[in-house]
Amino acid sequence: MRHILKLHRDLTSASLPQTSHDYIIETFDTSIHKQQWLDLNNHIFAHHADQGNWVMTDLDNRIAQSWFDPQGFFLATEKGVIEGFVWTKIHQDLVNQDPVGELYVVGTAPAHHGRGIARALSVEAINYFVTKGLKHAMLYVDADNEKGLKLYQSLGFN
Repeated sequence: MRHILKLHRDLTSASLPQTSHDYIIETFDTSIHKQQWLDLNNHIFAHHADQGNWVMTDLDNRIAQSWFDPQGFFLATEKGVIEGFVWTKIHQDLVNQDPVGELYVVGTAPAHHGRGIARALSVEAINYFVTKGLKHAMLYVDADNEKGLKLYQSLGFN
């Protein structure tokens, strides 16, 4: 049985400094990135019940949602190849609460683990939320995802 944690982070302090890296951070372009992202997502999450085995219809359905914003969907690319991503979602419709930014999906190509891609993209996403005037961010993570938990805690999520 999966045990999923919901982590939170305050965004009222200053933006996070970006670390140096050797890849390009760009935003998702539906006209050129869809198939490559879908292939990478399915590779990364091949054994994940909710995130793996997507088809283009799954991606298109999410892109059609009112919360989808390609400017909040960050890609790390190297020579035009997506090596990692952080897809964000802003929850605008919460009852009696300010909007909340979510790190919706975070993934790095297995061959590129350990290069700081998830950290750099997560910092980019957090700073994006700050520029949007959000006060809080959140994410869901499997409790047994030790690397993910370590990263998110180091970025101030608890």
